[in-house]
Amino acid sequence: MTIIHTENLTRKFGALTAVDHLNLDIAEGEIFGLVGPDGAGKTTTLRMLCGLMNPTEGKAIVAGHDVANELDAVKDQIGYMAQRFGLYSDLTVAENMQFYSDLFGVMGRERDELTTRLLRMTRMEPFQKRQAGKLSGGMKQKLALMCTLLHKPRVLFLDEPTNGVDPVSRRDFWVILYGLVREGLTVFASTAYLDEAERANRVAFMDHGRIIRCDTPAALKKSLEETCYQIRSSANRALRERLGKEPGVLTVEPSGADLHLFLNPKLTSVEALASRMGFEFHEISPSLEDVFIALIRREEAARAA
Repeated sequence: MTIIHTENLTRKFGALTAVDHLNLDIAEGEIFGLVGPDGAGKTTTLRMLCGLMNPTEGKAIVAGHDVANELDAVKDQIGYMAQRFGLYSDLTVAENMQFYSDLFGVMGRERDELTTRLLRMTRMEPFQKRQAGKLSGGMKQKLALMCTLLHKPRVLFLDEPTNGVDPVSRRDFWVILYGLVREGLTVFASTAYLDEAERANRVAFMDHGRIIRCDTPAALKKSLEETCYQIRSSANRALRERLGKEPGVLTVEPSGADLHLFLNPKLTSVEALASRMGFEFHEISPSLEDVFIALIRREEAARAA
C-alpha cells in the first residue's frame, strides 16, 4: 500500500526552484532515504510533505490525505523531527515527554504505558530527571524521537536526524528505527551520511531539486556503466589531477588513503590508462558514496555543457 505519493511536487522561491516536479511513491512500512548535497531541496521536500510549506504546484498525498486540503488529518498521522533540537532545554526528559503528551492529547494510562515503553526502548530510563539541555547529542535525538512518537504516527519524517551525532549513538538510533518499522511505521529520512542511507530499503539521490536516481542501495551500486577502480599512491593529489584530464574518467575521488575512480570502458581501457599512469588499478564494487559522487559529477558536467 502506498502511504506517500507526490505528483509534480514543486516549490519555487522567486527565480529559484528548490524542488522541481518531484514524483514519488513510498510503500507503507518502508524506510526511504533522501540523499543530496547542501541546497539540493531535501528539507524543503520534507516540509512540504508535512504541510509546513505550501507547494508552488503539484500535490502530495500522505497517509491517504491531501496535504494541502486535509492538513489536520495529515498531522494526526505523521511525526516530524527537524534538523535542530527543538525541545525545551530547561525541562527534564520526563517533563518534555509530559508536555508533548498533553499537546497530543495522550492522557492517563495510555500515556504512562507509552512513556514507559519509549524510555525502555531508547534506554533513557536512567535520565528521566536530567534537563534536556544537559543531554549529549545522541540523547537529545532520542528524546526528540520519543516526543515525536507519543501520538503513534504512521509516518515518521526525519530531517538529517543524526547529523553531528557520534557513531555509536547513530547506530543505536537506527536500531530503534528498525524496531519501529517492524511494527509498521514508515520512515522518510534525509541524510548526509551515505553509509546511513545504505540502511534504507530505497534511496533517492537529489540534486538541484530533482531526483536523479531512485532505487535500492544494491541496484544503485550496479546502475552505472562505468567501472569502479581503487588506486593506491603516495601522491594522491597530483595523481588525481592527472587522472581528471584523462578521457573516459568520470570521477576520481579520495576514499580514505586511496583513490576511487570511475572509468568508462567504452572510451579507454584500464590497461592503457594504468600503463600511462604507471600505477595498478584494482576493480572494486563501488560504495553508495562512490555512486552518489559519480552521479553528481555527471549532473555538473551536463549543466556545464
